[in-house]
Amino acid sequence: MADRETVSIYLEEPLHQSAVAGTHNFINLVVEVLETARFRVEFHALPITGNPPAGRSLSHMVSPPNERGLVFRRVYHYPFWQIDAVAQRWHWDTARAPYDPGQTAPDAARFYQFWQKRLFGDAPHQARRGGFVYVPLQGHLRRQRLFQSCTPLEMVGHVVAHSDRKVIATLHPKESYGRGDLAALEALENQHVNLTVASGNMERYLQTCDYVVTQNSGVAFSGYFFGKAAMLFAPIDFHHIAVRADLTCLAEGFAAVDTLTPDYAHYIWWFWQDQSINAGRDDAGAKIAARLRRFGWDV
Repeated sequence: MADRETVSIYLEEPLHQSAVAGTHNFINLVVEVLETARFRVEFHALPITGNPPAGRSLSHMVSPPNERGLVFRRVYHYPFWQIDAVAQRWHWDTARAPYDPGQTAPDAARFYQFWQKRLFGDAPHQARRGGFVYVPLQGHLRRQRLFQSCTPLEMVGHVVAHSDRKVIATLHPKESYGRGDLAALEALENQHVNLTVASGNMERYLQTCDYVVTQNSGVAFSGYFFGKAAMLFAPIDFHHIAVRADLTCLAEGFAAVDTLTPDYAHYIWWFWQDQSINAGRDDAGAKIAARLRRFGWDV
């Protein structure tokens, strides 16, 4: 039987080199599924330049070059992955899926404890409420992007206005902030004695904060491993057990997140084992194939 069409897989370095060398577990699994279905696979380096092939493609973390392409990316930590049609996590199937906290998950507690230890050592078991709100910031502090409820700077202002405790807002260590953004944040800090601007130290702040407020930073997802509730000012895929900020009733939202105690172990199990592709499990290939079929690929 002749091979079918070619699937182009777009990867940045050094992931591209790992894929070509056959040393990346998840990409190897994807290739195996595709080649079993008689597709040819070609690796291409990102960024996409010129006129890309018009056929099917898989792009790592970036929007596909055409309507026949899909996106894949890690679901916050290895070995968990997802395949979807768009790069924006808040439009993924998982984000739209209903979460049922009553779903049977017999090994949820063990699974949760394993990943607490694997990711953060003993720190989650020493978590406590230290009387402050943790606000991990992302980029563009004075700009409201389409998916955000307000600008990040305005979000900090809302936290300060609705909290009777200390607020620690942290700059993202990998973001490059303009002088205007930093000056505006410093001015806000000077206006409020309970606001401190810092950087880094995510684990320390997750261990001792009362709860997390952010636009949609993955830090809030990490906070689930510390038993810390989250309030979100933008949509994201892990929103199901968080409080979504509503600018028309923020007082109610802050009151809700302060007392929120979802079953974090059950949710992490659902989010990773049920909704994502665990590349370390025997069923990873079947789940990859199922995701491709979800978008009309004949595998």
